[in-house]
Amino acid sequence: MLAFLRRHPSPLFNRGGMDLDFPMLAGCLALLGLGLVMIASASSEVAAANTGNTLYYLIRHLVYVILGLAAAMMTLLVPVATWLRLSGPLLLAAVLLLVAVLVPGLGREVNGSMRWIGFGFFNVQPSELAKVFVIIYLAGYLVRRQEDVRNSWWGFFKPFFILLPLAFLLLMEPDFGATVVMMGAAVAMLFLGGAGLLRFGLMVAAAIGAVYVLVQSQSYRMQRLITFTDPWADQYGAGYQLTQALIAFGRGEWLGLGLGNSVQKQFFLPEAHTDFVFSVLAEELGAVGALLTVALFAFVGIRGLFIGLWAEKAGNFFGAYIAWGMSFLWIGQFLINVGVNVGLLPTKGLTLPFLSYGGSSLVVTCASMAILLRIEWESRQGLVPEHQAARPPRAAAGREALHDR
Repeated sequence: MLAFLRRHPSPLFNRGGMDLDFPMLAGCLALLGLGLVMIASASSEVAAANTGNTLYYLIRHLVYVILGLAAAMMTLLVPVATWLRLSGPLLLAAVLLLVAVLVPGLGREVNGSMRWIGFGFFNVQPSELAKVFVIIYLAGYLVRRQEDVRNSWWGFFKPFFILLPLAFLLLMEPDFGATVVMMGAAVAMLFLGGAGLLRFGLMVAAAIGAVYVLVQSQSYRMQRLITFTDPWADQYGAGYQLTQALIAFGRGEWLGLGLGNSVQKQFFLPEAHTDFVFSVLAEELGAVGALLTVALFAFVGIRGLFIGLWAEKAGNFFGAYIAWGMSFLWIGQFLINVGVNVGLLPTKGLTLPFLSYGGSSLVVTCASMAILLRIEWESRQGLVPEHQAARPPRAAAGREALHDR
């Protein structure tokens, strides 16, 4: 397999060495390194209590980082055209994985949710793969049906006959956060693909209505919505996680308590090394460290959007749509996770890309980074996948018309 891929042009195998978008790569590696440091600190107490080894979760996270980087190197060897050809089978794989996780005996229940498939000493979270596979499929659809998406209601709404059943499967787990992120990225891709403002506005209105109905349909979601508006009203009950996260931010002040000196990680803040690692970061590194981390995330997310723009200008529309979709996934997860940590959003079980502890999320995020790096390299080299639409999206056409004038 590796020998076959090496016969194709690749950013890893060139006469001049590696040819990668080093600002993007450096930003992602910096986040991975920061994640290792924070996992080492945030997980030490719970690891010592659960296993007797303070480095237990750090070692596992380091293994996940190595696996993620290995997956990224393999993904860098895969031409973008291959993802275009495999978009249909990947969508089918996403459906099968989301169905399999709901099958008793295959799916593993943790904290009341069936989100993982157990394979011995590690678990796979199908929703992480499904989100990426949906982005790839939708990018292929936008390339094949550009005119339909731009000019007809049917072309715009057709993808939702596939997306809505996938969203339903995610809600069955339940994984409301992943559903919101996936559907949000899909709608954003359709808008960038040239969908009219009227259709886009109606879809946004329908999405807001759907979120309202879903919140009302489950009492625990409504409880979370009520609690986050005033967590101190029940600080030892439903508002416990949020109040402890806010205390962490308060303890950190501007410059923080110093690495390893967090008080909240000592069994005050649940899920300190997963969903609430940003709170521990703010406590130990202070507001300055938290803001620098936000700036680094903003750089990586915006760089991903620019990779999509460069791909579009190079005529690689499939790569452009993937880059935009991946970037929106990262940005969406980042905004939701940080919003939960600072009390702007109800509590949701979404990991922080590159930083939070978790194998599936980290490996898939690293592979997604590699896809973005491959898209940037192919666009710069003028390698455009075949079978793409001859005409650019409406936004690109408008820019070219202005340039001609």
